[in-house]
Amino acid sequence: MSDPALRPSGPFRYGDRVQLTGPKGRLHTVTLTEGGELHTHHGVLKHDILVGLPDGSVVENSGGSEYLALRPLLRDFVLSMPRGAAIVYPKDAAQIIAQADIFPGAVVVEAGVGSGALSLSLLRAVGRDGRLLSFERREEFADVARANVTTFLGTAPENWSITLGDLAETLLHTVEPGSVDRVVLDMLAPWDCIDAVADALTPGGVVTCYVATATQLSRVAEYLRGTGLFTEPEANETMVRGWHVEGLAVRPDHRMVAHTGFLISARRLAPGAMPPDVRKRAVRKTAYGDEDVELWTPGAVGDRQITDKNLRKRLRDAERAAAGVLRARDAAPGADADEDAAAAGAGD
Repeated sequence: MSDPALRPSGPFRYGDRVQLTGPKGRLHTVTLTEGGELHTHHGVLKHDILVGLPDGSVVENSGGSEYLALRPLLRDFVLSMPRGAAIVYPKDAAQIIAQADIFPGAVVVEAGVGSGALSLSLLRAVGRDGRLLSFERREEFADVARANVTTFLGTAPENWSITLGDLAETLLHTVEPGSVDRVVLDMLAPWDCIDAVADALTPGGVVTCYVATATQLSRVAEYLRGTGLFTEPEANETMVRGWHVEGLAVRPDHRMVAHTGFLISARRLAPGAMPPDVRKRAVRKTAYGDEDVELWTPGAVGDRQITDKNLRKRLRDAERAAAGVLRARDAAPGADADEDAAAAGAGD
């Protein structure tokens, strides 16, 4: 059983994040604190009136305006949380969980950690009996991720670690060879890490790479084939189109979440194994040079890069949110009794 204080269900408690939908559909997300208040042009809503109410309750503020109160879903949180690096969007995180077959109790390696969006999905999937080992080159991004995960879960899970450094250089100093079940790579040049990943993965383990461009996708596929250590890679992208459904007015939405990135996955072969009915590809020099990849970096194709000043601001926002959650939980009645249980992890 998971710690009830960490479950995103049940009556609202101090320290919970609550999403309030007010007049004209305007959203406000607050952390419930004793004596806290939400001030808007429509009046004042006291946090205390929400405590003890079930999810999905409707409450009134001092001006008579009604607000629908719900805990934010994970997808709501990751789309609004402070970001250091670009996030893995919920549609892609869901596909990573499914295609990599992330299961409860699994040992999963993730690089890089970015802003912690994918880390939250992976932590839910591995459960309290699994482990998530995240690797990140930039300390500032790691700090943002830690704060975001703490904000959403209300604690820093004990089964999650972040190692600063290059995965290719640090992975085999962190894990035993053949001891990792799944590896998820979200980085500019994942092919640089494939050799280290092959050593760390257990036979039958899965590596999944999230890349932004067709050139990156091609290079990863050719590198995986060239090692002779993996099954034939499978690649795809996920696009989500919403629909407007009201009476007989049923039509696709005018806007959709289309291309965000490609996923490419392969499984680790047993030592010395060669798949039947698959043409053996000799290891050869890649058809790409560093100058080719440089043409497809996010900066080269027009993606905006975060400035150090902006990153510091987002880190402060993330740490302020995490500190607010922890303070509210510590100050809540009965917090001392729940302290030991709250350290148990991220849930089932």
